[in-house]
Amino acid sequence: MTQPSRPSPTATYRLQLQPDFPFAAAERAVPYLAALGVSHLHLSPVLEAVPGSTHGYDVTGHTAVRAELGGEEGLRALAATARGHGLGLVVDIVPNHMAVPAPLSLNGPLWEVLRDGPASPYARWFDIDWDGGHGGRLLLPVLEGRIGDELYRFRVEGRVLHYGEQVFPLRPGTERLPLERLLEAQWYRLSWWRLARTELNYRRFFTISELIGIRAEDPEVFDATHGTVLRLVREGVVDGLRIDHPDGLVDPGGYLARLRAGSKGCWTVVEKILTGAERLPDGWACAGTTGYDALRHIDGLFVCPQGAGRLFSHYRDFVTPLADEGGDWEETVRRAAYEVVEHDLAAEVERLVRTAARIAERVPRPGDHAPWALRQAVRELLVRLPVYRPYAGDGTDAARAAADAVMLGGAAERARATFRVPEEAGAVDLVHDLALGRFTYGGDGAGGGEGPPDFDAVDLDVVDIGAVGPDAMDPDVAGFAARFAQTASALHAKSVEDTAFYRYPVLLSACEVGGDPGEPALEPGTFHEYCARMQRDWPESGTVLSTHDTKRSADVRARIAVLSECPDRWRDVLSVVTDGREVADGAVPVDPMVAWTAWQTAFGLGASATGGPTETGAPPPDESWERLTPAVLKAVREAGLRTSWTEPDAVYEEAVAEFVRSGPGGPAAGQLAALETELAPFVRANALGATLLHLTVPGVPDLYQGTEQEYAALVDPDNRRPPRFAPELLAELDRGTAPTGPSAEKLRLTAAALRLRRAHPEWFGAAASYEPLAAAGPAAEHCVAFVRAGRVVTAVTRLSLRLRETGGWWDTVLRLPTGGEWREVLTGRTLAGGTAVGVDGLLAEWPVALLVQE
Repeated sequence: MTQPSRPSPTATYRLQLQPDFPFAAAERAVPYLAALGVSHLHLSPVLEAVPGSTHGYDVTGHTAVRAELGGEEGLRALAATARGHGLGLVVDIVPNHMAVPAPLSLNGPLWEVLRDGPASPYARWFDIDWDGGHGGRLLLPVLEGRIGDELYRFRVEGRVLHYGEQVFPLRPGTERLPLERLLEAQWYRLSWWRLARTELNYRRFFTISELIGIRAEDPEVFDATHGTVLRLVREGVVDGLRIDHPDGLVDPGGYLARLRAGSKGCWTVVEKILTGAERLPDGWACAGTTGYDALRHIDGLFVCPQGAGRLFSHYRDFVTPLADEGGDWEETVRRAAYEVVEHDLAAEVERLVRTAARIAERVPRPGDHAPWALRQAVRELLVRLPVYRPYAGDGTDAARAAADAVMLGGAAERARATFRVPEEAGAVDLVHDLALGRFTYGGDGAGGGEGPPDFDAVDLDVVDIGAVGPDAMDPDVAGFAARFAQTASALHAKSVEDTAFYRYPVLLSACEVGGDPGEPALEPGTFHEYCARMQRDWPESGTVLSTHDTKRSADVRARIAVLSECPDRWRDVLSVVTDGREVADGAVPVDPMVAWTAWQTAFGLGASATGGPTETGAPPPDESWERLTPAVLKAVREAGLRTSWTEPDAVYEEAVAEFVRSGPGGPAAGQLAALETELAPFVRANALGATLLHLTVPGVPDLYQGTEQEYAALVDPDNRRPPRFAPELLAELDRGTAPTGPSAEKLRLTAAALRLRRAHPEWFGAAASYEPLAAAGPAAEHCVAFVRAGRVVTAVTRLSLRLRETGGWWDTVLRLPTGGEWREVLTGRTLAGGTAVGVDGLLAEWPVALLVQE
């Protein structure tokens, strides 16, 4: 952990800037957000982006603040207004990539590279493999068809080439050449868009060819791409930074060290997704992650482990999936990983194979590794990594590097077993050593098939990326280690988040960034261990429940999680609502997995928002089923079992859309409305419980726009709509009006916790403490409680439906810490310190309690 140079936020509020919600709109919201109790506004990327972008991650330039949002003048006005209300600004930055926009001239540096090739001063900006098989040219997969069929659409005008609405720069001196010779003479090769999968020779963001990787590890590139933001930090306009996708960087630890120096150590968090027991490298110069690890630990508390197992049984009976198509989580992940590494990331794998082959040819005793063997070794190692990215070469954390080296060694051992001829498995040893950032030029190309080289037996020239840094290495060796790690992160994101999550929809609330659908439930002990560790190691790390990237908002997940407590009830409802409705008006049948996903999504969104009948029986006037249909279609495409983004089945997709319109988005949703009413008290306990935990556990809570009220949103673009604020409702609550309804209750709770954090940062920050507070009695497992700094007690109800089914709290008690009186913030009730308080009374009015020692 790195201590920031200026006060850390007590809480941030994420605003998703876009042309429909620019700086001026954010400025108008400042009085309300200050009254709410946050300390900083958290802004989505503010630099120039593709026109109309609703997210800003498709950056086109780094020298100016985005004009569509109001430019630097608008940002400064927002900062001044915020500061006048006691608020600071945290800004999201994108160091990993830039847009390949239309028109390309929007990206000035890329335009110059396309015109001037490797000799351009901007060529060093971009991660391009000029020797990647296209005659020293950059592949641009932008044509709608094969180039021979598209020639008639090209025209030359002056020094540019037109193709439809796209425009390309011409290499000087080629303007008057015949068209076919002109095309061959450019520094870029225009091609059919489908060639990107296998032929692309620039690094991209995941599998998005419209985003080209930049080389932030180059000091010159770093300075050029970070100059504007760091100037705004130095001038006091910006107070903190969020770093998008650090796993895409060559050396995240080195990048963060350089950023810390340039930002005067301002509060910085990184969007690093941790899996399982994975830890953030200790030496990283940041305050921690953006908080998906906190989301996982909070959500897991509200999943019943026994009920989740029974829900899986009902899912299996309803869907009857194959093991690797949603029948078994690990098998589903493995198949998805193979599909992505062999298909979607084929170009990235081939670049690694080419690099490994060049290295193998230069050793004194060549290993005779065939390209197919190297390709298999790369794939088999990649698919066996349980984390997004290994950091075996990270010199900032020796323990983490050693653990990742062991992890890679285990993956290599399993990868060798996939070779039928053991001697050919020597390719695995070469790839393994290169992935570690070590290579022995005095050896034989790694191992000769008998396992890793014995470094102690021979005096070898070992190059270690973690020890000497990438600049001192053979560029191929350093490049392989970095790109292997970068490809690993893309593989994990695409195979798990964007594929397996959609093929394993047992409990959709568990299919979330950083989540584990195979083990969705967490026990309180695991939660407390996590919180204690975070307070010790990363006390100012970010925490989140909803973001612009979550597939379902926290309130949607809270609703769905209740189904783990009543799996038989869900089975019964599903059997009624799906009876005969897999086929709509003679269309092709929708498979049961889609039906399960659609109905569970509809329940999570809420019957009143998905097309459930009104009191008159008519559909609601807002036709909100239109929000459900795109989300279900996206799920079907991401799953890739019947249709996909690149190979769409229009007939099947229309059948899915009609199924949604006539089923969960239509009158049949009335059955869900009845279930919603029945489960409302338990949904309330989940939503308020998760909210209070988020606002009081160690770390800095980040609230996504609108989530201080009830907020039901699905995957993007649904979750990127402009926010709706409630200043009038907050004012009413502040005047003493009792909250009625989910939004008012959540707003009341949120404001109370945020204001407490802002008034007493010492109770929640780096100098504070975290102590579990155990309840005693027959229902103790249903109460999760802890103490912050000896001055604040949080208590929440978990698995409230199961609690009711077992008779309630009975004589379960919670003994408050000794000292003075404790005041419960939500009710005003006072309790004596050191007393054993009956939990049934403590949590009678609200399913949560927030107590402060007077």
